[in-house]
Amino acid sequence: MVDLELLGSLAVKTPSKMVLLVLDGLGGLPNPINGKTELEAAYTPNLDRLLQQGACGLTDPVGTGITSGSAPGILALLGYDPLKYTIGRGALEAVGIDFDLQEDDVAARGNFCTIDESGIITDRRAGRITTDKCAELSRLLSKINLGTGVEIFVLPVEGHRFALVLRGKGLSADVSDSDPQKVGYPPKSVKPLSTEAGKTARLVNKFIEKSWKLLRDHHPANMILVRGFSRRPHHPSLASIYQIEPACIASYPMYRGLARLVGMKLLDTGPTIQQEFQTFKKHYAQHDFFFIHVKATDMAGEDGDFDHKVSDIQEVDRYIPEITQMNPDVIMVTGDHSTPAALKGHSWHPVPFLLYSKWCRKSRADKFCERECASGELGRMPAQHIMALALAHALKLTKYGA
Repeated sequence: MVDLELLGSLAVKTPSKMVLLVLDGLGGLPNPINGKTELEAAYTPNLDRLLQQGACGLTDPVGTGITSGSAPGILALLGYDPLKYTIGRGALEAVGIDFDLQEDDVAARGNFCTIDESGIITDRRAGRITTDKCAELSRLLSKINLGTGVEIFVLPVEGHRFALVLRGKGLSADVSDSDPQKVGYPPKSVKPLSTEAGKTARLVNKFIEKSWKLLRDHHPANMILVRGFSRRPHHPSLASIYQIEPACIASYPMYRGLARLVGMKLLDTGPTIQQEFQTFKKHYAQHDFFFIHVKATDMAGEDGDFDHKVSDIQEVDRYIPEITQMNPDVIMVTGDHSTPAALKGHSWHPVPFLLYSKWCRKSRADKFCERECASGELGRMPAQHIMALALAHALKLTKYGA
């Protein structure tokens, strides 16, 4: 297994440049109408041309048959063992919106959701309310007083998402989620997962109960779900491991938070795909590794909107020349996990992976899609291995052994 310690011992500083373009939730499943996945249905001449000059394969973000969350999927793509290096969703959300998450704080990711008269969840995302509405409701929940000397922060993130941070003595992140992650069920009671976590579980359940009383007349956002309780982690930085100057271009806060926690420079960018590619060109001279994250494909998959996901893939394809015109030494295109529209959620299916470099053994595949990548020369591999491939193709690794 190629790990960070080995890569760090071989990495050398060079002027070569690498780009990792992540289309969130890229992998799909065949549509029953046309028998094609989203990638197969999409018109992607630029990605196909890149593939024909490069190499391809499939990656498993965590392991065969394991459905990956976003954080472990991205960590794996950056070379971190996702089973060893973990970052909780709450910490990612809080850090991603520039909140000063302190050492002993406990953070969770929150959703405003919709429940019916019997308390059953009918929409985990409250109709994807606007960020302005999320901010308004977050201010309302910030007034909750638990009367225990514990300070509460309710921080709007984007759309229906918010971050909940608890600050005080005797807190633990070792508690369960209230989010069943599916509709048709009631929110769960938060439970302690260790003897030290009893106080935190009681406080969170009290906060949820008070939140429901404040939100009951705010349909569709008449309840909350919380998950991913965590503290701020301390992981080795990409810059020190790989001898690079990494930069992150992402509009969604969670991915900016992850990038910050592994030592990337966060570049200011707009929310659109076009603006992200413009940001890349603007800062190309200042960095030698770019992580570009596109969220739209995952959102369309989660909404079960096959056509919208196809359209988002095609929009990304139109901007691929913005990358290739800069002539980076290595270009990688992949996803952090699969989000088939047919499943309306993350799945365990392996993810298509494209690697371009002048040192590639040229691909025999014609189209960037799941079926072509399944027979690609790179085979099927752990996503954790792609950074080693990128560094090697950028001539940034010295020889191992005599």
